[in-house]
Amino acid sequence: MCYSAQIWADYRKFAKVFGATISIQDFVRLYWERGQSGKQKIPKAMDAAFAEPLTDLQHEIKELINEFDRDQTGRFEQELFKQRKRLFDAERILLDKTTRKALEDKRIATDKIEWIRGKLADLHRSALAADDSRIFPGHYAPVMVWENGALVIKPMRYQCRPQGKPANFDQRFPGTYNARRDNLEGFWKDLFGFSHGIVVVNAFYENVSRHAVEHRELKPGETDENVVLEFRPEPEQDMLVACLWSKWTGSHGAQLLSFAAITDEPPAEIAAVGHDRCIIPIKPRNIDAWLNPDPNDLAAMYAILEDRERPYYEHRLAA
Repeated sequence: MCYSAQIWADYRKFAKVFGATISIQDFVRLYWERGQSGKQKIPKAMDAAFAEPLTDLQHEIKELINEFDRDQTGRFEQELFKQRKRLFDAERILLDKTTRKALEDKRIATDKIEWIRGKLADLHRSALAADDSRIFPGHYAPVMVWENGALVIKPMRYQCRPQGKPANFDQRFPGTYNARRDNLEGFWKDLFGFSHGIVVVNAFYENVSRHAVEHRELKPGETDENVVLEFRPEPEQDMLVACLWSKWTGSHGAQLLSFAAITDEPPAEIAAVGHDRCIIPIKPRNIDAWLNPDPNDLAAMYAILEDRERPYYEHRLAA
């Protein structure tokens, strides 16, 4: 399964390349909800797209981002003060005698101080890094859909909760960030043929066993070790990944836009390093047909998934 991916996080790219418009009210709602709960995980590159707002609603989003960053900074600075005191107290005790608790406090405080400083540095820097466009399950990404006769960009969570399911569906089915092609008319029957989307991806990441990557069997007594591989298409390209999505409505007007990437059997080069799934990049000529599915002609949708881009996927150990 695609547990992580490098995406187009800037909605403006979709507008420039595909002529898509932004569903600005959905973005406003997402950023307002993040300010209220702090739970919504939004890539830094997605925030950065609103750094120079042009409209009133874009200015509103920018201010919501600034408020959230200020709140996060305050929280991190409070925790930094707490951990510095913990470190100081531990070092003061260690001047007199060595105790296990003081050593452990010093170790934990030192690690947390370094982590907090990294978080503060990320909050305050303006230059984007590659990982600022990387999403994991539970993170938000711009998804291109068809709405009211036009291509539209909506912010969606990468883990799909279909309409009608209870809110605890996410905990009961944590793997619903991927939709298996062989189960589209089973588990995903209410979305396949009805709600299709596209996410633009230029790399994805998978968990595999080290011994599989090294093309060998486990040694006697050796424990299976997990590593993360980065897969990039060769030649380098942006992939139009086929997705399913849902607009979920809960009690008291709660809403959630979410999606899952469709996956299939892997090409030989991915299977050779120990992974059993792969995302499906559709061809540009099939964008409109994919985003305007006919539930009475699912064969046409399967044909689009089969008529996919088939690059060679280079792999390397992820940093």
